[in-house]
Order: sequence, then structure tokens, then C-alpha cells
Amino acid sequence: MNIEETKKITLSLIDTFNKASQVALDLRKIGLIKEIKSDNTPVSNGDIEVNKILTNKILEITPNIPIVSEESIHHKSDINLKNFWLIDPIDGTRDYINNRDEFTLNAALILNKKPVIGIITVPAKKRVFYSYGLSNSYELINNQEISLINKEKNYKELTAVSYSNELKSEILEIHKKYKITSHQKMKSSLKFCVIAAGEYDMYVAEPRACEWDIAAGHAILEHAGGEITDFNGDEILYGKPDFKNPSLILKNKNIL
Repeated sequence: MNIEETKKITLSLIDTFNKASQVALDLRKIGLIKEIKSDNTPVSNGDIEVNKILTNKILEITPNIPIVSEESIHHKSDINLKNFWLIDPIDGTRDYINNRDEFTLNAALILNKKPVIGIITVPAKKRVFYSYGLSNSYELINNQEISLINKEKNYKELTAVSYSNELKSEILEIHKKYKITSHQKMKSSLKFCVIAAGEYDMYVAEPRACEWDIAAGHAILEHAGGEITDFNGDEILYGKPDFKNPSLILKNKNIL
């Protein structure tokens, strides 16, 4: 698939993502129906409705590419997946349910086990990020496409986002190695977006979460000149049998 094809697919999904984002907000305003899944994580009717909207449009555009979604059983037992979509309809469901604003909608196209398209919207913050190839990573601001590759920080200190306020010693050591001066707790794949946009510089995490949580952000960050590896410096690939993530180190271009 060439860059023109990935661009066409990506841009054809933006309106659908915006529609699904508004649906998520509208359902929350009305009052969500909540359940606890077998893995003890929450899910709401908002997650299910957004999943339906995104999945239907992606199936329309790329009918021959399988879709793996957090909120669906389809293709999760497939062996040797190489080319497929990864969808996390709402990443940060607890924040979504509790009326916080960091939850995101996510989709990534994986080709040969690597993310080539990433789309993330942050409905409560009205932010839209997408990428469809190297040096083609953008935020849509006031309907204007702003390249993330050229965005520069306006301060000197190196800052990180973190999953928790209390960090383990191994993570603090990595922060120290890269001269990180402070960290800010942040949930969901918004972490990838703010690093790609140069608002923060790094995120470090021990193995946690699943591939659909990170794939779209991976594409956006990498295509904006950043880097994502595990603690050993190895490349992150997708389609593992259990879809579980390894350790992660995200860096933007300011500290590469």
C-alpha cells in the first residue's frame, strides 16, 4: 500500500471519527449504561456504539482487511496476523464514565506487523490527530492540517507523561538517564499525541495494556519523528498471540 492509498483511507475516516466522538459525548451527557467485563474492566454503551460506528466505516473502506477491536471477539484468535486494523473505541473508559476529559478514540492500520495509519480523537478536548506515513503526522486545528513534524517546544526542560504519580525506581532511572526534570500523570493514548506534538518529551511504562491501546499513537509519534521501543531498544511489532504490550519507551525528536 503506497502513501497515496494510506492518505486516502485516513482522510476518509476523519469525519466518521468526529461523528463518533460527538456520539460518545452525547451518550455521556444523557447518562451511560455501565458494565464490568470478565477482566474486571468497565465498558459502557458509549464504547459499544463508538465501536459500531468505527467498525462499520472501516469495513466499508477496506472490506478485505480484518479488524481486531477491544470490544469485539472477532479475529482475536487468528494466528499470524500481519495486516489488520486495531481499534480501541474508547481508551480511558474509566475517565469517560467519570466525566473526565482525557479519553480517546483510536484506530490503527497494521501492515506487516507495523502501524502505518493512526487516528486518535480526544472528544472532550476537541483534538484530532492522524498519520498515514513517515513525516505525515498531523493535528487538525480549526479545520487546518498542522504538521507535527515541524512543531518545536518553546521551553528547555525535558518533561515526561506517566501512568501514575508514583513511579517505580526503574522508570525513574530512565528519566534520570534522559535528564527528565518532571512528570505529569496522564491517561489514555493522549500521551502519544502530546509527545508527538512536542508538549512533552517522554513516556516510560512497564509491560501493561494491549496493542489496541498504543498502535494508533505509535504511528502518530513515529511519523512525527519520534521513537517507540521496549526497554531493550527493540522495535514494537503487532499481532502477538495475546495482543499484550511489552515495556515501552516513547521519545520525541527533542531527545533522540
